[in-house]
Amino acid sequence: MKTSIISALFLGLTTLSTALVAKEYPLPANGGRLIGDNEYFVVPHKKLTLEGIAADFQLGLTNMLEANPSADPFLPHPQSTLLIPHQLILPDAPREGIVINVAEMRLFYYPPGRNVVEVLPIGIGQLGTDTPENWVTKIRRKKANPTWTPTAKMHKEYAARGEKLPKVWPAGPDNPMGLFALYLGNLYAIHGTNASFGIGLRVSHGCVRLRNEDIEYLFKSVPVDTRVQFVNQPVKATVEPDGRRYLEVHNPLSQTQEEFNSAAPSMLQLTPKMVRFIADKSTQSHVLKRVLDDRSGIPTQIN
Repeated sequence: MKTSIISALFLGLTTLSTALVAKEYPLPANGGRLIGDNEYFVVPHKKLTLEGIAADFQLGLTNMLEANPSADPFLPHPQSTLLIPHQLILPDAPREGIVINVAEMRLFYYPPGRNVVEVLPIGIGQLGTDTPENWVTKIRRKKANPTWTPTAKMHKEYAARGEKLPKVWPAGPDNPMGLFALYLGNLYAIHGTNASFGIGLRVSHGCVRLRNEDIEYLFKSVPVDTRVQFVNQPVKATVEPDGRRYLEVHNPLSQTQEEFNSAAPSMLQLTPKMVRFIADKSTQSHVLKRVLDDRSGIPTQIN
Protein backbone atom coordinates (compact mmCIF):
# COMPACT_ATOMS: atom_id res chain seq x y z
CA MET A 1 0.00 0.00 0.00
CA LYS A 2 1.04 3.60 -0.49
CA THR A 3 2.82 5.43 2.31
CA SER A 4 2.70 9.08 3.29
CA ILE A 5 5.38 11.50 4.50
CA ILE A 6 4.81 13.45 7.74
CA SER A 7 7.51 16.04 8.17
CA ALA A 8 7.92 19.79 8.43
CA LEU A 9 4.57 20.38 10.12
CA PHE A 10 6.19 19.30 13.37
CA LEU A 11 9.33 21.44 13.22
CA GLY A 12 9.88 23.43 16.39
CA LEU A 13 7.84 21.09 18.58
CA THR A 14 9.41 19.23 21.46
CA THR A 15 6.58 16.69 21.44
CA LEU A 16 4.07 15.85 18.76
CA SER A 17 0.54 17.14 18.98
CA THR A 18 -1.15 14.15 17.33
CA ALA A 19 -1.51 11.92 20.40
CA LEU A 20 -4.04 9.23 19.73
CA VAL A 21 -6.29 7.17 21.94
CA ALA A 22 -6.62 3.79 20.21
CA LYS A 23 -5.60 3.48 16.59
CA GLU A 24 -8.81 2.47 14.82
CA TYR A 25 -8.89 0.41 11.62
CA PRO A 26 -11.85 -0.70 9.49
CA LEU A 27 -12.06 -4.49 9.44
CA PRO A 28 -11.08 -5.91 6.04
CA ALA A 29 -13.75 -7.57 3.94
CA ASN A 30 -13.78 -10.96 2.23
CA GLY A 31 -11.65 -12.74 4.78
CA GLY A 32 -8.62 -10.47 4.51
CA ARG A 33 -6.47 -9.75 7.56
CA LEU A 34 -4.21 -6.91 6.33
CA ILE A 35 -5.09 -3.53 7.84
CA GLY A 36 -3.72 0.00 7.75
CA ASP A 37 -0.93 1.85 5.96
CA ASN A 38 2.63 2.61 6.99
CA GLU A 39 3.78 6.22 7.29
CA TYR A 40 7.06 8.08 7.52
CA PHE A 41 8.07 10.77 9.98
CA VAL A 42 11.02 13.12 9.56
CA VAL A 43 12.52 13.91 12.96
CA PRO A 44 12.62 17.71 13.46
CA HIS A 45 15.59 19.64 14.82
CA LYS A 46 14.18 19.74 18.34
CA LYS A 47 15.12 16.86 20.60
CA LEU A 48 12.43 14.19 20.49
CA THR A 49 12.82 10.85 22.25
CA LEU A 50 11.98 7.68 20.37
CA GLU A 51 9.61 6.80 23.23
CA GLY A 52 7.83 10.14 22.79
CA ILE A 53 7.46 9.63 19.05
CA ALA A 54 6.16 6.09 19.61
CA ALA A 55 3.59 7.36 22.10
CA ASP A 56 2.29 10.04 19.78
CA PHE A 57 1.84 7.53 16.96
CA GLN A 58 0.15 5.02 19.29
CA LEU A 59 3.02 2.52 19.20
CA GLY A 60 5.25 0.77 21.69
CA LEU A 61 9.00 1.30 21.79
CA THR A 62 9.72 -2.19 20.46
CA ASN A 63 7.40 -1.59 17.49
CA MET A 64 9.52 1.46 16.57
CA LEU A 65 12.85 -0.31 17.13
CA GLU A 66 11.89 -3.32 15.01
CA ALA A 67 10.76 -1.09 12.13
CA ASN A 68 13.79 1.23 12.51
CA PRO A 69 16.73 -0.93 13.64
CA SER A 70 19.33 1.75 12.88
CA ALA A 71 17.55 4.49 14.87
CA ASP A 72 19.02 5.70 18.15
CA PRO A 73 16.83 4.04 20.83
CA PHE A 74 16.82 7.24 22.90
CA LEU A 75 17.25 10.36 20.75
CA PRO A 76 16.83 9.74 17.01
CA HIS A 77 18.98 12.02 14.85
CA PRO A 78 17.37 15.24 13.61
CA GLN A 79 16.24 15.04 9.98
CA SER A 80 16.40 11.24 10.02
CA THR A 81 13.34 9.48 8.64
CA LEU A 82 11.48 6.95 10.76
CA LEU A 83 9.06 4.34 9.46
CA ILE A 84 5.80 4.39 11.43
CA PRO A 85 4.52 0.78 11.38
CA HIS A 86 0.77 1.27 11.14
CA GLN A 87 0.17 -1.57 8.70
CA LEU A 88 -0.58 -4.86 10.48
CA ILE A 89 -1.86 -8.36 10.03
CA LEU A 90 -4.63 -9.25 12.45
CA PRO A 91 -3.77 -12.08 14.87
CA ASP A 92 -5.04 -15.54 14.11
CA ALA A 93 -7.84 -15.43 16.68
CA PRO A 94 -11.59 -14.74 16.77
CA ARG A 95 -12.50 -11.13 16.10
CA GLU A 96 -14.26 -10.79 19.41
CA GLY A 97 -13.60 -8.81 22.56
CA ILE A 98 -9.92 -8.26 23.32
CA VAL A 99 -7.04 -10.16 21.73
CA ILE A 100 -3.58 -9.61 23.22
CA ASN A 101 -0.59 -10.71 21.14
CA VAL A 102 2.26 -10.72 23.63
CA ALA A 103 4.87 -11.27 20.91
CA GLU A 104 4.17 -7.92 19.22
CA MET A 105 3.03 -6.20 22.44
CA ARG A 106 -0.27 -5.02 21.02
CA LEU A 107 -3.84 -5.22 22.24
CA PHE A 108 -6.65 -5.57 19.69
CA TYR A 109 -10.16 -4.59 20.75
CA TYR A 110 -13.18 -5.45 18.59
CA PRO A 111 -16.04 -3.19 19.79
CA PRO A 112 -19.37 -5.03 19.55
CA GLY A 113 -21.68 -3.88 16.79
CA ARG A 114 -18.94 -2.03 14.91
CA ASN A 115 -16.91 -3.24 11.94
CA VAL A 116 -13.60 -1.94 13.29
CA VAL A 117 -10.65 -3.00 15.40
CA GLU A 118 -8.89 -0.68 17.84
CA VAL A 119 -5.18 -1.31 18.42
CA LEU A 120 -3.25 -0.24 21.52
CA PRO A 121 0.43 -0.78 22.45
CA ILE A 122 1.16 -2.55 25.74
CA GLY A 123 3.92 -3.43 28.15
CA ILE A 124 4.10 -7.05 29.32
CA GLY A 125 5.70 -9.21 31.99
CA GLN A 126 9.42 -9.46 32.59
CA LEU A 127 11.24 -12.73 32.01
CA GLY A 128 10.31 -14.94 34.95
CA THR A 129 7.05 -13.07 35.59
CA ASP A 130 5.66 -13.58 32.12
CA THR A 131 2.30 -12.43 30.86
CA PRO A 132 0.14 -15.44 29.86
CA GLU A 133 0.69 -16.55 26.27
CA ASN A 134 -2.21 -18.90 25.53
CA TRP A 135 -5.24 -18.16 27.66
CA VAL A 136 -8.90 -17.32 27.12
CA THR A 137 -10.58 -15.46 29.97
CA LYS A 138 -12.81 -12.42 30.44
CA ILE A 139 -12.97 -9.08 32.21
CA ARG A 140 -14.10 -10.08 35.70
CA ARG A 141 -14.43 -6.60 37.16
CA LYS A 142 -13.25 -3.02 36.68
CA LYS A 143 -12.02 -0.51 39.21
CA ALA A 144 -11.09 3.15 39.03
CA ASN A 145 -8.33 4.28 41.40
CA PRO A 146 -7.14 0.75 42.19
CA THR A 147 -4.85 -0.07 45.08
CA TRP A 148 -1.88 -2.42 44.64
CA THR A 149 -1.05 -5.29 47.00
CA PRO A 150 2.50 -6.51 46.30
CA THR A 151 3.16 -10.25 46.60
CA ALA A 152 5.76 -11.71 48.95
CA LYS A 153 8.03 -12.24 45.95
CA MET A 154 7.75 -8.57 45.00
CA HIS A 155 8.59 -7.49 48.56
CA LYS A 156 11.70 -9.67 48.37
CA GLU A 157 12.74 -8.28 44.98
CA TYR A 158 12.40 -4.68 46.11
CA ALA A 159 14.17 -5.38 49.41
CA ALA A 160 17.13 -6.79 47.47
CA ARG A 161 17.40 -3.38 45.80
CA GLY A 162 17.21 -1.56 49.12
CA GLU A 163 13.60 -0.48 48.59
CA LYS A 164 10.69 -1.13 50.90
CA LEU A 165 7.15 -1.61 49.65
CA PRO A 166 4.02 -0.91 51.71
CA LYS A 167 1.67 -3.81 52.34
CA VAL A 168 -0.92 -2.01 50.23
CA TRP A 169 -0.02 0.80 47.86
CA PRO A 170 -2.79 3.43 48.08
CA ALA A 171 -4.71 4.62 45.07
CA GLY A 172 -3.50 7.69 43.22
CA PRO A 173 -1.23 8.87 40.41
CA ASP A 174 1.85 7.31 42.07
CA ASN A 175 0.30 3.86 42.15
CA PRO A 176 2.13 1.45 39.78
CA MET A 177 -1.27 0.26 38.52
CA GLY A 178 -2.22 3.75 37.43
CA LEU A 179 -5.72 5.11 37.76
CA PHE A 180 -7.76 2.34 36.10
CA ALA A 181 -7.70 -1.46 36.11
CA LEU A 182 -9.60 -4.23 34.32
CA TYR A 183 -9.19 -7.43 36.34
CA LEU A 184 -8.91 -10.83 34.65
CA GLY A 185 -8.85 -12.80 37.91
CA ASN A 186 -6.77 -12.80 41.07
CA LEU A 187 -3.35 -12.69 39.40
CA TYR A 188 -3.62 -10.58 36.26
CA ALA A 189 -5.07 -7.26 35.18
CA ILE A 190 -4.98 -4.81 32.31
CA HIS A 191 -4.04 -1.54 33.97
CA GLY A 192 -2.32 1.83 33.70
CA THR A 193 1.05 2.96 34.98
CA ASN A 194 2.77 5.63 37.04
CA ALA A 195 5.77 5.61 34.67
CA SER A 196 6.36 7.61 31.51
CA PHE A 197 8.04 4.67 29.74
CA GLY A 198 7.76 0.91 29.45
CA ILE A 199 5.08 0.51 26.79
CA GLY A 200 6.38 -1.92 24.21
CA LEU A 201 8.80 -3.46 26.72
CA ARG A 202 8.89 -6.35 29.19
CA VAL A 203 8.50 -4.34 32.37
CA SER A 204 5.60 -5.64 34.49
CA HIS A 205 5.18 -8.51 36.93
CA GLY A 206 2.90 -10.29 34.46
CA CYS A 207 0.06 -7.82 34.02
CA VAL A 208 -0.69 -5.91 30.82
CA ARG A 209 0.34 -2.26 31.13
CA LEU A 210 -1.03 0.62 29.03
CA ARG A 211 -0.39 4.34 28.86
CA ASN A 212 -2.78 6.31 31.05
CA GLU A 213 -4.92 7.73 28.24
CA ASP A 214 -5.29 4.28 26.72
CA ILE A 215 -6.35 2.46 29.88
CA GLU A 216 -8.86 5.22 30.64
CA TYR A 217 -10.30 4.75 27.15
CA LEU A 218 -10.54 0.96 27.58
CA PHE A 219 -12.00 1.33 31.07
CA LYS A 220 -14.83 3.46 29.69
CA SER A 221 -15.34 1.37 26.54
CA VAL A 222 -15.00 -2.29 27.53
CA PRO A 223 -17.81 -3.86 29.58
CA VAL A 224 -17.39 -6.48 32.28
CA ASP A 225 -17.58 -10.07 30.91
CA THR A 226 -15.84 -9.07 27.67
CA ARG A 227 -13.90 -12.01 26.23
CA VAL A 228 -10.09 -11.71 26.46
CA GLN A 229 -7.71 -13.98 24.57
CA PHE A 230 -3.93 -14.04 24.97
CA VAL A 231 -1.85 -15.36 22.07
CA ASN A 232 1.87 -15.52 21.32
CA GLN A 233 2.23 -15.04 17.56
CA PRO A 234 5.59 -13.54 16.53
CA VAL A 235 4.84 -14.63 12.95
CA LYS A 236 1.52 -13.68 11.35
CA ALA A 237 0.38 -14.38 7.80
CA THR A 238 -2.51 -13.66 5.47
CA VAL A 239 -3.73 -14.55 2.01
CA GLU A 240 -5.60 -11.50 0.77
CA PRO A 241 -8.68 -11.75 -1.50
CA ASP A 242 -6.61 -10.77 -4.55
CA GLY A 243 -4.12 -13.60 -3.92
CA ARG A 244 -1.32 -11.56 -2.35
CA ARG A 245 0.40 -13.45 0.46
CA TYR A 246 1.86 -11.42 3.33
CA LEU A 247 4.12 -12.35 6.22
CA GLU A 248 4.74 -10.22 9.33
CA VAL A 249 7.60 -11.30 11.59
CA HIS A 250 8.52 -10.01 15.07
CA ASN A 251 11.32 -11.07 17.36
CA PRO A 252 10.01 -13.88 19.56
CA LEU A 253 10.05 -13.41 23.32
CA SER A 254 13.11 -14.79 25.09
CA GLN A 255 12.33 -17.88 27.16
CA THR A 256 15.53 -18.10 29.23
CA GLN A 257 17.91 -15.62 30.85
CA GLU A 258 20.72 -16.85 28.60
CA GLU A 259 18.59 -16.20 25.53
CA PHE A 260 17.58 -12.78 26.89
CA ASN A 261 21.21 -11.75 27.47
CA SER A 262 22.48 -13.10 24.16
CA ALA A 263 23.25 -10.77 21.27
CA ALA A 264 22.10 -13.48 18.87
CA PRO A 265 18.46 -13.34 17.73
CA SER A 266 16.05 -15.77 19.35
CA MET A 267 15.09 -18.81 17.32
CA LEU A 268 11.79 -18.60 15.47
CA GLN A 269 9.48 -21.54 16.08
CA LEU A 270 7.14 -21.92 13.09
CA THR A 271 3.84 -23.71 13.61
CA PRO A 272 2.86 -26.45 11.14
CA LYS A 273 0.23 -24.07 9.75
CA MET A 274 2.89 -21.40 9.15
CA VAL A 275 5.24 -23.93 7.55
CA ARG A 276 2.50 -24.85 5.08
CA PHE A 277 1.88 -21.17 4.37
CA ILE A 278 5.48 -20.34 3.47
CA ALA A 279 5.93 -23.61 1.55
CA ASP A 280 3.44 -22.45 -1.07
CA LYS A 281 4.91 -22.74 -4.56
CA SER A 282 4.39 -19.01 -5.20
CA THR A 283 6.70 -17.97 -2.32
CA GLN A 284 9.81 -16.10 -3.41
CA SER A 285 12.60 -17.66 -1.37
CA HIS A 286 14.86 -14.58 -1.34
CA VAL A 287 12.02 -12.38 -0.06
CA LEU A 288 11.09 -14.98 2.55
CA LYS A 289 14.68 -15.17 3.82
CA ARG A 290 14.88 -11.37 4.15
CA VAL A 291 11.61 -11.17 6.07
CA LEU A 292 12.61 -13.96 8.47
CA ASP A 293 16.03 -12.39 9.01
CA ASP A 294 14.93 -8.75 9.38
CA ARG A 295 12.00 -9.35 11.77
CA SER A 296 10.85 -5.78 11.19
CA GLY A 297 7.22 -6.32 12.18
CA ILE A 298 6.24 -4.96 8.74
CA PRO A 299 3.82 -7.03 6.61
CA THR A 300 5.69 -8.00 3.43
CA GLN A 301 4.34 -9.62 0.30
CA ILE A 302 6.25 -12.86 -0.30
CA ASN A 303 4.72 -14.08 -3.59
